[in-house]
Amino acid sequence: MARPDKAAAVAELKNKFTSSNGAVLTEYRGLSVAELRDLRRSLGEDASYAVSKNTLTQIAAREAGIEDIDDKLVGPTAIAFIDGDPVTVAKGLRDFAKANPLLVIKGGVLDGRTIDAAEVNKLADLESRETLLAKMAGALKGSLSNAASLFNAPLSQAARVVAALEAKAQEDPSVIAGAGSAPAAEADSAPEATQADAAPAAEDTPAADAAEEN
Repeated sequence: MARPDKAAAVAELKNKFTSSNGAVLTEYRGLSVAELRDLRRSLGEDASYAVSKNTLTQIAAREAGIEDIDDKLVGPTAIAFIDGDPVTVAKGLRDFAKANPLLVIKGGVLDGRTIDAAEVNKLADLESRETLLAKMAGALKGSLSNAASLFNAPLSQAARVVAALEAKAQEDPSVIAGAGSAPAAEADSAPEATQADAAPAAEDTPAADAAEEN
């Protein structure tokens, strides 16, 4: 490979290391072209899987700031660069390796840190992002339903009280009218009491005294 081609390949690998969510390094020795095609198909859009030269991968990894990867770049290497959920990719590779023992998981890179094959398998044992989101959505749905019940209970009780009052008022309008008429009656009687108190008695007036003298 000419030097410009090598530089371009290194630049592409470096970009994949820095832009992807992670990478899993595998050895594919003995796998047929059809089996490799099936592996790529099983990973779908979550990862791109391609053969890579070890020397170029070492250079690209160093330029991307990834260390301690050289011991995993032994033998023919193919890298699954993760574009989606790392757990889904780890599961896919592990399941494929169980069915096709010629695929060997060497290790990988996650969050800029190198991990070994055992850690990739542990990652595969975790629940996928979609499963966790589904569980979270179910939990939130249950919480919202409970909250709605709590809010609706007082409102329905208040509605029943208002309906009962309306029915009672239709049968006996004084339930509502009587409540507002009592203060008015008291107001009308107050001036009469005041006038009676203010008028002087007849025998106490000067005219009454004069009549008695005559």
